[in-house]
Amino acid sequence: MTKHRVAVIVAGIDQSYQSAILEGMRTSAESCGLDISVFASFSGTMGNLRHDKGEFNIFRLPNFSDFDGAVLLTNTIDYPPVVSDIITRIREAQIPAVCIDNDIPDMLYIGIDNRTAMRNITEHFISVHGFTDICYISGPADNPESADRLGAFLEVMEAHGLSAGEDRIYYGDFRAPAGTAAVEHFLAARETMPQAIICANDVMAATAINRLAEAGYKVPEDIAVSGFDNTYSRHNYQVELTTVDRPLSLSGSLACKMLRDYFSKTLSGRSVVLDMSERFAESCGCSSGTVYDIEDYRRLNYNNYRKFEMSEFYLSDFNRLSCDLLGCNSFGEYIASLKSFIKQMDPGEFYFCLCEDWDDETEVEAAGSEDLKTPDTYTENVLTAIAYKNGEFLEGGTFPTRQLLPFSGEDEPAGRFYYFVPLHFGERCLGYMAIRDCKVPLHNTVFQNWCISISNSLENIRKLINMDFAVRRLSRLYTRDTFSGIYNRNGFVEATSELYRKCAEEKREIMLMFIDLDGLKIINDTFGHNVGDNAISDIAEILCDTCVNDEIFCRFGGDEFIIFSADCTDLMAKRLTSQIEEAIHDINESGVNPYELSASTGYVIAVPEPDEDLFNFVTAADKKMYIEKRKKKLSRYLKS
Repeated sequence: MTKHRVAVIVAGIDQSYQSAILEGMRTSAESCGLDISVFASFSGTMGNLRHDKGEFNIFRLPNFSDFDGAVLLTNTIDYPPVVSDIITRIREAQIPAVCIDNDIPDMLYIGIDNRTAMRNITEHFISVHGFTDICYISGPADNPESADRLGAFLEVMEAHGLSAGEDRIYYGDFRAPAGTAAVEHFLAARETMPQAIICANDVMAATAINRLAEAGYKVPEDIAVSGFDNTYSRHNYQVELTTVDRPLSLSGSLACKMLRDYFSKTLSGRSVVLDMSERFAESCGCSSGTVYDIEDYRRLNYNNYRKFEMSEFYLSDFNRLSCDLLGCNSFGEYIASLKSFIKQMDPGEFYFCLCEDWDDETEVEAAGSEDLKTPDTYTENVLTAIAYKNGEFLEGGTFPTRQLLPFSGEDEPAGRFYYFVPLHFGERCLGYMAIRDCKVPLHNTVFQNWCISISNSLENIRKLINMDFAVRRLSRLYTRDTFSGIYNRNGFVEATSELYRKCAEEKREIMLMFIDLDGLKIINDTFGHNVGDNAISDIAEILCDTCVNDEIFCRFGGDEFIIFSADCTDLMAKRLTSQIEEAIHDINESGVNPYELSASTGYVIAVPEPDEDLFNFVTAADKKMYIEKRKKKLSRYLKS
């Protein structure tokens, strides 16, 4: 069977709906000859659009033309522009895509009849239980599934002549906190609570029941509640939940099989609508008639305990890692700490990939610039800071971003299942992580917190790097001549002080040479100060080229330069003077300047006393230079 690459787009893998679908895909990938790459965000949980933009960036990572197909759970993404961009890029790539629970006309589709199921639930509440005052907890207004379920609820309410105004509807996001928030909204907005609350999914229904209990309401005695999706064991709730049973895992499995059939040209149709069944139970006032076995409860209790125990174990590890990472003072420490944790996780593969500009110093260079833009896209290439495969750390190097992984894995059998999650801080794109076959459960909030912690601590390291650069840059401004780039007087003192002190203590000779550029005023008056500046730069470059034996030199001020050297003999000083004069001669011979470059030099060699000021030798060398200058004939400095 030919192996095919499939990209999966999904948000919120910590939710049971997404988790069940992905599990169905994982179990079917190998038999269908697919390698799966899941691009996952944790958007919509922080109430922070800048954070969400950073999360959404993971959906820009895949180049869909490099994939053979795609599976889209765009109904999990709460930001329409992002969904529109994904669909546009899929169409441009001209690859087959299976959309789950969001029917897009020119794509394959797997879904359920949301309207019929929600009609049946609502009709049951009205016709069987006689409820007339019903509130509704919806998903996002622009979510296709959410809109279908809400539409069906409103249709049934209207058909029975019951009020279903906006005051009875709370728009959530399919997440647990929305159920709590909805009940609090109804408690505050209504004089009396409704007879029943219908919820667009089980997660919100469960937390709504909990909040009602806190407020003193019993379910179903005081208020009936229903859910949708049947994502949890019925024994996990305070009461057995009325819901709609749907085959989520089967949806994922069918998505793989539809793509397999498409590739083999045996696909029988573009859409599959799965059967659903309503489960009327205790939370709406029905009795399921189920005879409960104590062994079921024991197994459930044990499984829940194990889940709790594992969550506590990994949470403890994640917290320790967070502390370690935030305590790092360098990128090397950060990577070493993260590697230690990855080794403990022991995934089949783990890659920590950073954008080339993740630690860019441009912001420091351009501080205050209005044109400065926060990097919010992936760079053309990425750096593999960590590559872990089959129990070993490997050198991943830099590779093209569209390649996604530093190693191709083309020779490996089908069925590889990767998760790609973003590394970012707010809108700032830092890179991404790729994980396969991880012992740590990824479909939970603990993993989400781990991802956030890693991104935040990486941003902390980035800021430390930039702060160090800023300090070095300020230090350079303090110690370097901004015009010539060599030391200024401050830099010279800082660079020579310790060596000069040792020479004085150890009775070692020092050499101090003073250099004065000849005729700078004439050059400035004749050709302008810009040309005079070139003469100063020429001397600075000559010192860089000739002072190659640990000499320390600087622009002392204006047209004056000084050189310091330890353990320098008179012969060595004469040789250095000669090399400087030869370099000046070579420049003049080249004819690059409209003037003749000239400089006078003088030096002293002595053993300093312990308390003697270095600048005493500067003054002495200056006097010797002046004597040398007076010896020179008055000559013209300019070419005719």
